Amino acid sequence: MEIYYINSFQLDIFLKSLKKDYKIFSPKAIRKDSSLPDYHYNYLNEDNPLIFNPYRCREPLKSFFSPAFEKLADYFNSEKINYTEEKIIVLGVKNCDLIAHKVQDFVFLAAQEIDPLYKLRRENIILISSDCTDFKEVCHCLAWEILPYPKEGFDLNLSPLNEGYLVEVGSVKGRELIQRASEYFVPAKEVQISSRQVKRKNLEERLRKHVLVQNLVSKDIVQKLVKEGYNLDTWQEFMLTCVECGGCNFICDTCHCFLLMDKKEESKNSRFRVWDSCQYANFARVAGGANPLKTRAKRLRNRFLKKFDFFVENLGMPACCGCGRCIEVCPGKIDIREVLKDLAKKLEKL
Repeated sequence: MEIYYINSFQLDIFLKSLKKDYKIFSPKAIRKDSSLPDYHYNYLNEDNPLIFNPYRCREPLKSFFSPAFEKLADYFNSEKINYTEEKIIVLGVKNCDLIAHKVQDFVFLAAQEIDPLYKLRRENIILISSDCTDFKEVCHCLAWEILPYPKEGFDLNLSPLNEGYLVEVGSVKGRELIQRASEYFVPAKEVQISSRQVKRKNLEERLRKHVLVQNLVSKDIVQKLVKEGYNLDTWQEFMLTCVECGGCNFICDTCHCFLLMDKKEESKNSRFRVWDSCQYANFARVAGGANPLKTRAKRLRNRFLKKFDFFVENLGMPACCGCGRCIEVCPGKIDIREVLKDLAKKLEKL
């Protein structure tokens, strides 16, 4: 385990030195009238300097790897686009997103067919994660046994400490970044590492209390809940406020469904990939008109089955990281935590 210390001033210089080779995205606080601010990814520049985000950004990490709308090919004389992806650094990634990204890797890299664009971006994007130092009301990562600080999946991880940061190396790419400006990094002292551990444990204890009072269901029983609750009226009750906007899918860092569409552009035909939502009425509709997910209740149930049955069965983990983005974005106020609790409550009475 390689851990270094760098002060805030030197970190700023270090990141600015990387801008000539990388496009760097850093969190920016967006103040709201009430509650805690949201953080959004912005270019790191003089107008948007480095800001430490205490919790995850609003946008899901998948946005950097699978854009919501992208051109895949131009079909003119049977030629396809020759892609060259730019190198990107994403700052402020939290552990919930790193864990969620295992699902994206499973879908786009572990199948029989590998997505070449996703693979290229995975190779060219560097993830500089950071510890959480606070959380939002919707955050419930600990319910899924996900810690508010990362242990894997990052290239570098920043832990705030006094007037600087502890920097942990998590990959070869991360080590190569530090070697470019090794004069700024000094090996961390044991007292600094111990201080980091105290900060982490304090935040973890606060978050644990926050999760406990919500009386959430255990990670170990969610697969049983969605399978045995298949015919319960939970789906019908919660779908009543669903407006089929697809926000829960688009903001989720584990959702990955997409559509391929062709569009004529002047003298050529182009193929695009766009995000799709299992909450859309035509999501499962086939060419003959049949639709196994014709009702909103069935589509809501399908979303939960995919997250808590399919991925538990095939990846060994649920496709939920407890980030709470879907709770925040839903205009119908459908809360993933409450759906699971409702299933558990009704199954107990059977």
